[in-house]
Order: sequence, then structure tokens, then C-alpha cells
Amino acid sequence: MVKVSVIMPVYNGEDFLVESIDCILNQTLTDLELICVDDGSVDNSLKILNEIADKDSRVQVYHQENRGGGAARNVAITHATGEYLYCMDADDMIELNALEELYDVATEKDVDFVVFQAMNYDDELDKYYHNDYYDMNELADFVGDRIFSHEDLGEYIFKMSVTPWCKFYNLDFVKRSGAQFAEGLIFHDNIFYWDILFCAERIYFYRKFLYTRRRHITSSTGAGDKRYVSTITINNMIIQKFMNHGQFDKYKKKLYNRKMYMVYRRYSEVQDQYKEFFYTEMKKDFTKILTHERYEEFLDNVFSKNKQRFDDVVNSKDFSEFEKLYKVHELNETPESEGGLGNKLSSSIKKLFK
Repeated sequence: MVKVSVIMPVYNGEDFLVESIDCILNQTLTDLELICVDDGSVDNSLKILNEIADKDSRVQVYHQENRGGGAARNVAITHATGEYLYCMDADDMIELNALEELYDVATEKDVDFVVFQAMNYDDELDKYYHNDYYDMNELADFVGDRIFSHEDLGEYIFKMSVTPWCKFYNLDFVKRSGAQFAEGLIFHDNIFYWDILFCAERIYFYRKFLYTRRRHITSSTGAGDKRYVSTITINNMIIQKFMNHGQFDKYKKKLYNRKMYMVYRRYSEVQDQYKEFFYTEMKKDFTKILTHERYEEFLDNVFSKNKQRFDDVVNSKDFSEFEKLYKVHELNETPESEGGLGNKLSSSIKKLFK
């Protein structure tokens, strides 16, 4: 058994793949395995992976037809044999001492997983920058040096980034939890996160920046393409996870408003040629709420701004009419700073996410 299993889904990652893998193979902790799953790449990714594996016996390479990053991660976990699990993206970077430090912290604290901080890097501008979501300073201030679980956090559970690459997991715990990434969808790490969080009894926040998240035009969560419609399904799955773990009633106000916020945010970010498709799927989903047994509960818990958004979708007769409503109600909002819907969120929504 190795100390750390690193898993890496790969899809058309030839531009950054070597740099990302070097970050793992050159770690100060050498007792590791790197499990790469090529997800049907059509560039030179698989060739690069095989060449690296030929030179380093710690690297395992698997190939599958394109099923998405979630499916690739699930496959990789089945091959993992380490004491701990780390999830690396094929276009990002991690400090060379990170796995050693995280292993030492995790074993010393005897935790289910460790959370740590991440920096952002804009590949086009060659610029590093912080944001609240990956800094997680509010969460760090709240938990301090304590071992904690979701029961200690209250609404601070929404202050933790859902991304798996800013966490260092006990592999046995992950397997016992039954947590899996959503397959065939982007934003798939949300589903894994909530199962992991609700199952964990011992979590520790390691207040250190160890990871660099690269932002570039070809990244799945930055492309603004048709796949962005996944946010609708993902948010419904998140609500179901809360129900499965007996946490929905406690957080339903947050969850209902969060869904409206996230769906509208993704709509604002999607490329123009996909907006009509997004609207159609959004209307299908919102219309189901009208006849759902929880409809009155939904109305009682959403802010007036989100009720307006809901009404704009379900009452508009077509995409053209909705776009007119959208431009009136959203684009004329007073600009807000961080976390806005295209940087233009109403103050009521902004308060919810503070």
C-alpha cells in the first residue's frame, strides 16, 4: 500500500498535461501512485500518458470512451490502493511539498479529510489572483484549529469549496461513504462533496495555499457552452442529497434560493448561441415545480427577487419574451462586487450568500 493515491481525469489535456503530472511525480513525498484515466481524448493526451507511464512505474493509465470527468474519477477511485486519496486536475498545479504536508496533517489529526486553500491563475493574462470561494477565509476563521463535522458548521457548510482538489481524503473513508461523482455532467464534484461532507465525522482546515487552479478557455467549467445546462440537474441532485441525509428542512431556504441563483448565474455565463436551449430546459424544470407537492413551501422560502425570476421563466411564452424580461429585471440591477450574476445581483440575493 502506498501512502497517497493521486487520481487524474484527462480529456484533451495535451497543452498542460506534462506540467500537471510533473507536479505530482516530483513531490517530496515519493510513496505515491498516479492513476490517470483518459476520457476519450482526441488529441495527444493518451500518447503523452503512455510515454510517461513507460518511464515511471508509479503511473497507471486507463482509457475509456468519453463519459465525462465524473465517470473518469469514479473509475480511478476503484483502482486506488493508497492510505489517502488526492484528486488532481490535468491542467492545474500543486506545490511540490503539498502531499507530504497534507499526509502529515491528516495522519497527525486522524481525520476523514483535510481542506486547504487554492490560488487562481489566468492563463491568458498570466496573472495570479485570489477569490473568496477558494480562499475560504470565513470558514477558516470560524473553525480555527478545531476538528469539526458538518454539524458544527451550520450555514458555513456553504462556505467550503466543493472542489475535490482542495481536499485530501482518507481513502477508506471515501470508499465506506459510497460517495461518487455525477457522471455525464459538468459541475459533477458537487454531488461527491455533499455525500462526503455529511458522512465525515472528523474534518480539519489546513490554512495554507497549496494548489493553483488554472483558468483557460478550454476548461469545462469556463467554456460557457451547452453543457452549462447541467447546473439544473446538479442543483436538483444537491437538494436530493440534503433530503437523503436528513438535512433538507434545516437548509431548505438556502437551497431553494441557491438553486435560483445558480441557474440564473449559469444562464448569464452561457454563450449566446446556447441561451435558447438553456431557457427551454430551465422552463421544463421550473414548470415541474408548479405542480410539485412542495410548491407552496418553495414560494414561502424564496426571496421576492427569485420569485420574480421563477415567474419570468414559467410565464414567458417563448425565448424572445423571456430575454426581454431578463434584460429588464437582471441587467438593470445595481452592480454588486463578488459573487454576482454577471456582477449584477440584487442585494437580497447577495445577503443570502454572505
